[in-house]
Parts: sequence; C-alpha cells; structure tokens
Amino acid sequence: MTDRQMNDTEIEALFAAARTDRPEPSAALLARVMGDAMAEAEARAAPAPVPPARPMGGGLARLLGVIGGWPAMGGLATAGLMGVWIGYAAPGGFDAVTATMLGGGYDVSDLMPGLDAYLTEG
Repeated sequence: MTDRQMNDTEIEALFAAARTDRPEPSAALLARVMGDAMAEAEARAAPAPVPPARPMGGGLARLLGVIGGWPAMGGLATAGLMGVWIGYAAPGGFDAVTATMLGGGYDVSDLMPGLDAYLTEG
C-alpha cells in the first residue's frame, strides 16, 4: 500500500469490497479440521493415567521444595536465630544512638507513648 492519505469514501469502498469478496474454506479443509477436533475430544475423554503413589515420609523434602530448598531454609534459620539473639541480648548501644539523634535527656521509652499518654489526650 502506498503512503497516500485515503478519504472516508475510499475507505468505505475498500471495506465494502472486502465484505463482498468473502472466501469460503474448502470442504476438504473443513473435514480435516473436524477430524482433528473429534480425535482430540476422544483423547480428552479417555481417563488420564494415574501417577504412581509416593511413599509416605519425605515431609521435610516436600516442605523444603515448597519454601525454596536448602538455601531458603538456611536463610530462615539464620533470621530466626538472629531474632532470638537480638530479643535476648538487646543491643546496649541503642541509648547512645537515640541520644545522638535526639539529644540528651531522652530514653528509649520516650519514643513509644504509654497508655497514660492516650488516656490524658484531649
């Protein structure tokens, strides 16, 4: 097709010609398509083969497969141990960090309001 601009009447004439010249598929093609469709329908109607039963056990292997394998399990264990360690042995330098950021005279408990702060609110 050339790069010239077509007006509406030329485009409508083009579409009208396309609507009148509708090629029909041959009977041989339609028969082949119908034969393929029937073969596919019969194949899907047949019962699917049953996979062999897995032995019981191997729960850890299945769990590892679900969560991402041994690397993911190693990361999960490391994060869990770090959480327990941080919870048990709270970092002693946290007061120094808050004093540096907020200036002296503040405590860690000042950053989190207690129940009395909510009760005395307006």
